[in-house]
Amino acid sequence: MDSEIKEEIPVHEEFILCCGVETQVLKCGPWTDLINNQSGTRPKLLIFIIPGNPGFSPLYVPFAKALYSTTKRRFPVWIISHAGHALAPRGKKVLKSSEDPNAEEIKDIYGLHGQVEHKLAFLRTQVPKEMKLVVIGHSIGSYFSLEILKHAPELPVIHSILLFPTIERISESPKGKFATPLLCWLRYALYVPCYLLLKPWPEKIKSLMTRMVLQMMDIPREFLCLNMFEPFCLVNAAYLGSQEMREVVKRDNETIKEHLPKLIFYYGTTDNWCPKEYYDDMKKDFPEGDIRLSSTCWREETSLGSSLPWRG
Repeated sequence: MDSEIKEEIPVHEEFILCCGVETQVLKCGPWTDLINNQSGTRPKLLIFIIPGNPGFSPLYVPFAKALYSTTKRRFPVWIISHAGHALAPRGKKVLKSSEDPNAEEIKDIYGLHGQVEHKLAFLRTQVPKEMKLVVIGHSIGSYFSLEILKHAPELPVIHSILLFPTIERISESPKGKFATPLLCWLRYALYVPCYLLLKPWPEKIKSLMTRMVLQMMDIPREFLCLNMFEPFCLVNAAYLGSQEMREVVKRDNETIKEHLPKLIFYYGTTDNWCPKEYYDDMKKDFPEGDIRLSSTCWREETSLGSSLPWRG
């Protein structure tokens, strides 16, 4: 497994203007344009990863590569950033996306519901309508995954995998109790020092700090995540977080029940955003569901690539 991942796996970086917002998309595999590729080599399935918050796509590259390897390199694995969580580097070309003719203007694109519309707009304009989808959501990305199933039943999602899902009672979780006052009440007080301290930093300093952080997290530095020290991105991440604390309260049992056969849940034994009691409640409420408890972190859940029935 490790030797396969260490082999050369192509990862293509794009910045696309989606809903008028710069959006970073990392594409694992040789397929970079699924819409215009009409050849017989076009895959029939796309694995689509929605990050947690902050939605920094480069942090998920090792995970995407592992999935690509465990699925025998047959399917592309794409990672999308959240709206407002990524800015294109200076000189980087930003591609224009075709507009969804049925799309309405997104009033709060950096907020909870706007992020859902942002992902839907991408899928509707960048992925062929007939292409099957396996949607993998991590943390609040799991909430977005459920919302996609709820609001876009026409999309051919065959599986939705929720990794350490923050889909209920976030503010009541151990970390939520700490984060709620910071994000909901003290957020504005943090904006000024954030801009004053980080905005003047030259790119070389941001690059150095990013390398240090990634090294501490033991994440390969294939794509530098300079946005983690970009005030605009951090402010948007905090804004999204404040809405998570306020609005992600009650679990959407109706949507879960309707789509239960295609849902797979991974909870963690030591996850302080969705503690084990949330897993116990899910098992109790949905005993027939595929609800698993893992002792690893989300980056190590690469075994799902070989254990899921998405080979069709």
